[in-house]
Amino acid sequence: MALLFVHEMGHVVALRREGIKASAPMFVPFLGAVIAARSLGDNALAEARVGLAGPVFGTAAAAVVAVIGLATHSGLLEALGYIGFLLNLFNLLPVVPLDGGRAMAAMAPWMWFVGFGTIVALDFIEPNPILLIITLFAGFELYRRWERRRNPTAAQLAYYRVAPRARLAVGAVYVGLIVLLALGMHATYVHRTI
Repeated sequence: MALLFVHEMGHVVALRREGIKASAPMFVPFLGAVIAARSLGDNALAEARVGLAGPVFGTAAAAVVAVIGLATHSGLLEALGYIGFLLNLFNLLPVVPLDGGRAMAAMAPWMWFVGFGTIVALDFIEPNPILLIITLFAGFELYRRWERRRNPTAAQLAYYRVAPRARLAVGAVYVGLIVLLALGMHATYVHRTI
């Protein structure tokens, strides 16, 4: 719960930096946590900053737990660090409403289809109700956003206009997080002996 709280507080901090009021994190049983805000920013770059702030904070929190676990040889803390890394990595799948989908709004919105295909494949490979709920939300949001992109207004065109340098920065943070999370998972993997 503490790791989820820190992750969500990353979003809250980023929203407040964008000048947007955000609620405190609300925990949804079996799904995680969410925050309420009237928007995610004025443009896709702001949406990406808000989306990536959660995994940045979450990765840092999982790293603190993992380092303490490794230093004290605590299998429990190592495992908690591993779970923190795993959840933040899963959250970077490039599909809205996950944080990776928010980053893709600024980088490459067509990646939403890749993310959606991945999550549908996961539904078949490892079916579970939580993944199905995420898939339903993702499908609805993908349809809604892509329809607006097919017939854009001037405001929608402006929303997705991101300078190449900013796009590169978002991509670097996104890929960097994936690498750090994968390395963190590797370092904290606890082999079960049962």
